[in-house]
Amino acid sequence: MAVGIVADGAVKVVLAAVHLVAADPLGRLLGVPVWLLIVSGVVLLACGGTEIRYVHSRPMRTCLRLMVAYDSGWVVATLAAVLMASQGSSAGGEVWIGYQAIASLAFAALLASALRGAGRP
Repeated sequence: MAVGIVADGAVKVVLAAVHLVAADPLGRLLGVPVWLLIVSGVVLLACGGTEIRYVHSRPMRTCLRLMVAYDSGWVVATLAAVLMASQGSSAGGEVWIGYQAIASLAFAALLASALRGAGRP
């Protein structure tokens, strides 16, 4: 299970790098402001790093539940963004990138809360 958690964190770190390195062209492609990609990239980087850092010092069951919730929401946000884009709306990219920023922040906060609740740093 730890390998899956590290892989999930690594995907977030790679996605963060893409957001940060290619913010301008990605922003044009998705129709989102560059600042939103940068914020999302920073939050994703922090979240992925936190996930990897604490892989052996947190309750695996809690982490798995949080990962499933995050990834399920990501699928729903992706489907909503694709549906919006297919109907000609320019808000699809903002929904998709915005979800990544907000949900990653919530994921990291809930993970940190679970660690404090378990008496861990």
